[in-house]
Amino acid sequence: MRPLLLARSRRSLLGLATTTLLAAALAGGSALSIAQPKAETLRIGYQKSASLFVLQKAQGTLEKRLAPLNVDVRWVEFPAGPQLLEGLNVGSVDVGHVGEAPPIFAQAAGANFVYIGNDPAAPEAEAIVVPKDSPLKTVADLKGKKVVLNKGSNVHYLLVRALEKAGLKYADIQPVFLAPADARAAFEKGAVDAWAIWDPFLSAAEKQLGVRQLADGRGGVANNYLYYLGERRFAERRPDVIEALFEDSAEQGQWIKSNLKQAAAIIAPIQGLDAEIVESALRRYQFGVAPVTDAIASEQQRIADVFFELKLIPKTIRIADALKPAVKVAAK
Repeated sequence: MRPLLLARSRRSLLGLATTTLLAAALAGGSALSIAQPKAETLRIGYQKSASLFVLQKAQGTLEKRLAPLNVDVRWVEFPAGPQLLEGLNVGSVDVGHVGEAPPIFAQAAGANFVYIGNDPAAPEAEAIVVPKDSPLKTVADLKGKKVVLNKGSNVHYLLVRALEKAGLKYADIQPVFLAPADARAAFEKGAVDAWAIWDPFLSAAEKQLGVRQLADGRGGVANNYLYYLGERRFAERRPDVIEALFEDSAEQGQWIKSNLKQAAAIIAPIQGLDAEIVESALRRYQFGVAPVTDAIASEQQRIADVFFELKLIPKTIRIADALKPAVKVAAK
């Protein structure tokens, strides 16, 4: 073939290939694809005892809700609230869900987080318990006794307030600090006299060990609010993600309360508990995330002040420093 004809032939083939690729792209083919921005990941710190998050993780509802925002979800498990807050402080999670006390200890330690919402009070979902054959009958009987609890957890405040109501000081008892699994082991062995614990561990101890309650949070002892916390920079940068999380949490929480047995059946094998135990725990919790009000923030401040007076935290803190403008919560 002569050089001129060869050049024309090559140009024709190149034009045909370009036309084919362009047509495929316009038709939705994969020959030419526009690169999508890399998905961001929402890292959620959760405890296996946090039944709502456990259900959301199992059902994948949050992943579906965040997909249109090009956001993936990674669930990071922690044994309890204080450890979760440590994870948030070092940047391994973006959002977490804990009780009243962990944020106070974390703020006193300089953690950079904000309160982004709270669930309703659940005073029945935490209690101080003793073995069924224990001679201890009231909280006043705890004087000089060993009480095991997770330091800096929601039950830390319950214990302080229950002792106060019974006419005792925190210094009148011997606190033993252990995470829930180790605390139960110590309790079962008789190494401690009482255990301050929350659900579903509380319901498990009642059903499996036959423990007796000396006190729970009712009667104005401890409201036991549960808080949603966010790493400050993430919460300020992605309010749309926080809003989607709240919408899904509100929707799934409402589903739990309307379908207790079905929810318990889903959650139980993940928590390693019988469905009956999980259902008992679910009945004690109220779900319905809402922005933190001034009244709730003031109550949290009172808890912080008590902890400082008892020298449980090294300095005074202002809860207001860890608040941010309310995130919109869709009505359901």
